[in-house]
Amino acid sequence: MTAVAASWLPLSPGERSVAIEVLVHGPLSRTEIARRLNLSAGSLTRLTKPLIESGLLIEVPEAGTPAEVRQGRPSQPLDVVAESRAFIGFKITEDMVYGVVTTLRSEIVARHDRPLTTHDPAEVADLLAEMTAELAHDHPRLAGIGIGVGGLVQDRAVVGESPFLRWRDVPLAELVEVRTGLPVVVENDVAALVEAETWFGAGRGLDRFVVLTIGAGIGYGLVLGGKRVPCAEEDRGFGRHWIINPNGPLTPDGERGSAVSLLTISSIRYQVRAATGRDLMYEEILELAAADESMPARVIDEAARALGTLVAHIANFAMPQKILLAGEGVGLMDVAGKAVAETVRLHRHPLAPPVALETKVSDFHDWARGAAVLAIQVLVLGAAEA
Repeated sequence: MTAVAASWLPLSPGERSVAIEVLVHGPLSRTEIARRLNLSAGSLTRLTKPLIESGLLIEVPEAGTPAEVRQGRPSQPLDVVAESRAFIGFKITEDMVYGVVTTLRSEIVARHDRPLTTHDPAEVADLLAEMTAELAHDHPRLAGIGIGVGGLVQDRAVVGESPFLRWRDVPLAELVEVRTGLPVVVENDVAALVEAETWFGAGRGLDRFVVLTIGAGIGYGLVLGGKRVPCAEEDRGFGRHWIINPNGPLTPDGERGSAVSLLTISSIRYQVRAATGRDLMYEEILELAAADESMPARVIDEAARALGTLVAHIANFAMPQKILLAGEGVGLMDVAGKAVAETVRLHRHPLAPPVALETKVSDFHDWARGAAVLAIQVLVLGAAEA
């Protein structure tokens, strides 16, 4: 399948700033846009004209104002037409590819998943192209593809290293572009999720914001000044060397008592299996812990206190306005949220304000949506350093 991307002309830095402000916070009046970006009325008019002509922005009626009393075009708020373009986001795991189609405002309008039966890069690219063709049938105005991968990603194009896929130096963006005819951006999956939550989710409008994910691994993303802070560890297994309890469990992955050894799903399953001989799924362990079965309850309590320690340390040093806890392991909070909260308080100054901890029940489609947001940022708005 090959396609022509439904995109816009490249934007200047000023046009991009206006477009992003309206996309994330709109609809906005011209006066409000000028105030937010510290622009004169003349400068704003010059910047918005090509955005309106290209169809990226549109003038919309002011809410609650009857048509007969509206005062000319300058008073009409500007907004984006969210449905005017569609974006594909893929999240690649060890054995599945999760796909979504989103609007320009990242609302998911379609989901499509396929098993991943090989890690051969060319065959994986073939699968992504097949899925793109199937999604394009009902969503023809595609502007680009975003792909999220666990591991080190270079230049938003090359998977430098991915332990789950056993890849090194795979030019994934090029492989998929050749097969689909669409522009492609590739990024570390945690970084993509952080961008999505910063623009359209829990971190929208916040100056200091943290995303902490628990599941197959430990993910961490820091936002300062409303922008994600690039970090080498987000690509190389965050938490593997963050020691929570030096006397904690030793597991095949992560140092003794590290966040990875205490909190990841595989480590929790390993601890229960080593102690009981029973190979239980994570959800089963949570259920048994909730029923106060001895060993699962002990392992989950230790994990909860490790999570509380981790959250408290992040709050103490990064001082975020909010911490978002996400990932496929957040069911821990349903069973042991009280132990998490108690531990957070224990490791905070008595006069410190409560930590604003938000838990998001998420699945792999949320990770795929994050990749689609990267496509919106980079491919459409040209926000190469977003």
